[in-house]
Amino acid sequence: MNSNDASIQGFSRAQKRERIFELSLPVLVQGFDAADRKFSERTVISSLSAKEAVFMLRARVLIGTKLDLSLQVPQTSMLEKPLELNVSGTVQYVRSDTSLKNKSQLVSMRLDPDFQTQALAS
Repeated sequence: MNSNDASIQGFSRAQKRERIFELSLPVLVQGFDAADRKFSERTVISSLSAKEAVFMLRARVLIGTKLDLSLQVPQTSMLEKPLELNVSGTVQYVRSDTSLKNKSQLVSMRLDPDFQTQALAS
């Protein structure tokens, strides 16, 4: 093998780019904050892909924290009934924004590959 082999470099040149959706969906975030207190906070997803979710939180969380998300996906022309999507993941990036009144922080979360969907009553 030579040193330019993709498996040695840890990536494949043929990797497909992940689709990222800039959207605004309500979400319930639950987990433990930086003081190890259980919290439950409603916020809005600002970006979502198969591997990552980005949102603002008032609760302070640390990198590596496990969080659970419950998203309400509305009915659309392609989706017959609204759905509830439950995912979990690990915080991979946090940026505090003290300029905001509510002292929120931007959170990027790496999503676990398994998730559950449930049709909501319409």
